[in-house]
Amino acid sequence: MTIREIILKFTNELSDISDTPRLDVEVMLMNVLGKVDKLYLHMNLNKEIEKELLEKLQKMVNERKLGRPVAYIVGNREFMGLDFYVQEGVLIPRPDTEILVEEIINICVEEEYRKKERIEILDIGTGSGAITVSLAHYIKNGFLKSFDISDIALKIGKKNAIDNSVEDKIEFIKSDVFSAMEEKDSLKELKFDIIVSNPPYIKKDVIPTLHTQVKDFEPYNALEGGVDGLDFYRKITEESSKYIKKGGVLAYEVGHDQAEDVYNIMNNNGFEKIYIKKDLAGIDRVVIGLKL
Repeated sequence: MTIREIILKFTNELSDISDTPRLDVEVMLMNVLGKVDKLYLHMNLNKEIEKELLEKLQKMVNERKLGRPVAYIVGNREFMGLDFYVQEGVLIPRPDTEILVEEIINICVEEEYRKKERIEILDIGTGSGAITVSLAHYIKNGFLKSFDISDIALKIGKKNAIDNSVEDKIEFIKSDVFSAMEEKDSLKELKFDIIVSNPPYIKKDVIPTLHTQVKDFEPYNALEGGVDGLDFYRKITEESSKYIKKGGVLAYEVGHDQAEDVYNIMNNNGFEKIYIKKDLAGIDRVVIGLKL
């Protein structure tokens, strides 16, 4: 079969399963062929594909039919122009989160941050390491602590830090929100310039209604944020005052209908100059405030 025939065949097979069947097929096909540029496919539509590669692709398509996300099937996802290894047990990086990372980068080019020898940043919720590693990569004077309760997340985060050559700027630490700050002597006196988090924020009763590829494959503890989805925003905001420098930044990604609630939580806990950033779809996606 040619690349053209393969794309048409498997796109049709996935049309009832995926919202983006052709894209799914192209990503899996590029993985099978060892290519990173989709242009290769379009420049070689009449190229015949070896039987063993076609069989490998068929197995991937069969996994996709069961609802398994493409990122888990191929084992990677692009985020902020970097490549991240992912597997089941860590949340798949999403484009919406780039809005949060980009805003932190913008803050760090301001004069008061640019002239610092070190910007101390804490990321609560390592996941795949997407936020942590991206900030370490793009903020040259940024040094990070990355907290997660999941051993898998910490392991994957470390791998992605190494793969992106920023492992010397990040310390990955097992912690239930801020618990490590009290347990580790090396952290007890540390305060951060920036605390950032994309915490679990989906309402408990909403999770069963999510798409199969999310609710059946992505880690539950990275999704569920309590009855109203705000549990982690409350906990992090309330406890952060002990660990953030005067004038320091607290920054969150939020769910599509949570920006006002998170704004109020921050305002009620003494944060000022709070503002909201929209994502590319015009949805309130990021909430940021200062501890003055």
